[in-house]
Amino acid sequence: MTFFTIKKYKEILRISLPLVLSMGATTVMEFTDRVFLGQYSLDALAASLPAGITSFLFTSFFMGTAGYVNVFIAQYTGADDSKGVGATLWQGIYFSMISAAVMALIALAAVRLFAFIGHLPEIQQLEVTYFRILCSGTGISILGTTLSCFYSGRGLTRNVMLVTSLGTLFNIPLDYAIINGAWGFPELGIRGAALATVMAWTLITGVFMFLIFNKKYNERYHVWDARKFNPKLFLRLMKFGIPGGIQFFLDILAFAFFILIVGRLGKQELAITNIVMSINSLSYMPMFGFSIGVSSLVGRAMGGEKPDQAVIAGNATAHIALSYVFCLILLFVFFPVPLIKVFLSADLAPADLKNILEMGTILLRFVAVYLFFDSINVIYMGVLKGAGDSRFIMWSMGVAAVFFLFIPVWVGIIYFEMGLYYAWTCITVYLFMLCLMIFTRFYKGKWQTIRMIQQERRLLP
Repeated sequence: MTFFTIKKYKEILRISLPLVLSMGATTVMEFTDRVFLGQYSLDALAASLPAGITSFLFTSFFMGTAGYVNVFIAQYTGADDSKGVGATLWQGIYFSMISAAVMALIALAAVRLFAFIGHLPEIQQLEVTYFRILCSGTGISILGTTLSCFYSGRGLTRNVMLVTSLGTLFNIPLDYAIINGAWGFPELGIRGAALATVMAWTLITGVFMFLIFNKKYNERYHVWDARKFNPKLFLRLMKFGIPGGIQFFLDILAFAFFILIVGRLGKQELAITNIVMSINSLSYMPMFGFSIGVSSLVGRAMGGEKPDQAVIAGNATAHIALSYVFCLILLFVFFPVPLIKVFLSADLAPADLKNILEMGTILLRFVAVYLFFDSINVIYMGVLKGAGDSRFIMWSMGVAAVFFLFIPVWVGIIYFEMGLYYAWTCITVYLFMLCLMIFTRFYKGKWQTIRMIQQERRLLP
């Protein structure tokens, strides 16, 4: 191991670890949300993940597209072009405004949407309530994501961690209070969980706005002077960002489709799948932090015309991320019962408890198997994204999802009644095939020839 490699590991940890902790804070917020709802009502828990992931499904396209502001800012930083930073940030802000309007319209279709999905009527009612509130506040979350790119794209990820952690610390006690009616707050159940989440998003976004729009950053990055809408720059951002948004949408669609189909098997199967997926988020969201970090590193390397540095950053990030995943695999294999019990009410019937624990233990072993493949997907997708190879990610995600998840799960569950474990086998195969495609693309190196900002810089005022 060379000194340079050790230095690279340190750089990756410096940039990625705050993002991992930031994503971890988001995971803790979602995790405690599920815990409080599980202790409040099994129906509320069963409704929260389908409604939450369906809301995030629609959000994901806008979130993935807005997230490409991170890559543009990273490449401008690598090219030492500070004017491009402020101009790109504002195009992302305009896109966030469009996103907010579209998500508000989607919220109006909640009743028909969940009637089509076909869960039990009492679950549907809770799903509609949760979905509408989250969709109505999603524009604030997308704006917060866009503003955070001002820091993450320049490698100042500690700021993102601190602001996100502040939102989490605000959310957790508020979540408990307005779900259960504690400390003088009204008892709002699943409605309270959604409201607490939107309030946390609002706080995070407000703090980012306060920190970014000041005289110092305006002089250096034109964060206020560059507020004019730039059609050519906006379209260039969309050219790379929209495939990234579609890829993120397909990623969430795969899991949303999976969860919604499992919901047809029964309330208990849906509840245990929700629990295991919530536990699985302990790995996915931190991996997403590593992915954003490596995208930033790769973007700066590509902007500075150093593709060899991008390769080193990608491989070194994978080494660190897989070490974390290995620890989680051991946890899921050897300590499944304590993890599952955290979500369960104390007054659950002994027969139901036994059945849920047995199913949950088996499902966590599925998670332990596919975590390795999923981690490689997330890290090397971050590399390809940082280089601007968003179209390949989009097409590979679409092919893998259709042929290895959507069709097999739909046919197996709807027509042949294959059951819960068959569905989880399908999602494991899907992640393996996606892993194969993404890593092959990285290994062949075609992504190293993509240039994003050389053309883009001519579009700036």
